[in-house]
Amino acid sequence: MSQVATVESAAIQEVQAASSSAELRAIEIKYLGKSGELTTLLRLIGTLPNEEKPKFGQQINEAKARVTALIEERDAALKGGEMLAQFEREKIDITLPGRPWRIGREHVLQLTANKIRRVLGGLGFRYIETPELEHVNYNFAALNYPPDHPAMDDQDTFYIDDDTVLRTQCTAMQGRIFEKVKPPLRYFTVGRTFRNEAVDRTHGHTFHQVDAVMIDEGISMADLKGVLELFAREMFGENAQVRFRPDFFPFVEPGVDYAISSPKFAGGRWLELGGAGLVHPNILRAYGIDEEKYSGFAFGLGVERIPMLAHGVDDLRHFLENDLRFLDQFTSEI
Repeated sequence: MSQVATVESAAIQEVQAASSSAELRAIEIKYLGKSGELTTLLRLIGTLPNEEKPKFGQQINEAKARVTALIEERDAALKGGEMLAQFEREKIDITLPGRPWRIGREHVLQLTANKIRRVLGGLGFRYIETPELEHVNYNFAALNYPPDHPAMDDQDTFYIDDDTVLRTQCTAMQGRIFEKVKPPLRYFTVGRTFRNEAVDRTHGHTFHQVDAVMIDEGISMADLKGVLELFAREMFGENAQVRFRPDFFPFVEPGVDYAISSPKFAGGRWLELGGAGLVHPNILRAYGIDEEKYSGFAFGLGVERIPMLAHGVDDLRHFLENDLRFLDQFTSEI
């Protein structure tokens, strides 16, 4: 047997014995690659007599062609089996129930804010966004806080510099509105506020407020009570009631805290919701609003208190801890 036939025979045996396409690829390189055993036989042509060279070259080419054809045939067979095996491994049972998409939903505080916007919007108030990083003047001086007034002790906040703070109350919107809008006006906002407080079940350094203000001719405490009663009924049901008690806030005179009662609450007890009052005359004068012609009211409340009252939540920290065991309980508005 010639050297070409010997190498070809060995290649054929290995091709036929190959058990995978990867193994077959290695055999192809071994015999037909640039340094393969059949390919390197061409180097022997130079050592042969001239009359034998064509015949020897033809033998090598024919051997390579036969081995190549056999490799292609074997490769097709192996890949077919491998694909079937892969399909078997990766097949799925189409009779199994599908996996439902996990769809996110709005946070309970966002759901509450949505309802607040809908209720106050229905009462004729216009929504406005105001910055969380607020100028000290809008946060304090514009709201009738004299320098070093004792009321400032309740407003300990995070100062960014001498002129800028993280707002302690959404009431800071009033100065921005009064500078640009003349009465009559009705505005409200919902947003985050910040105070430097120790965190416990009823206090947090970050919380949400809704604040509203209305200025028009002949506005009185009766109008304030009427709006808050309607607001409470829309938020907590037709049987909700509102109670006022005297309180002090620098930006209103007189000032009250207001509480609500509803059969939804255990024992129908009264629960404080926020503060309110008639806009202080000093603020009206500061913004050139004729206090003889116009008067108005303002009120604010903690947004977290609403779902706390509605759902019996006893620790406001739950709202911001991102615990899905807690948050997944709230799938719709209160």
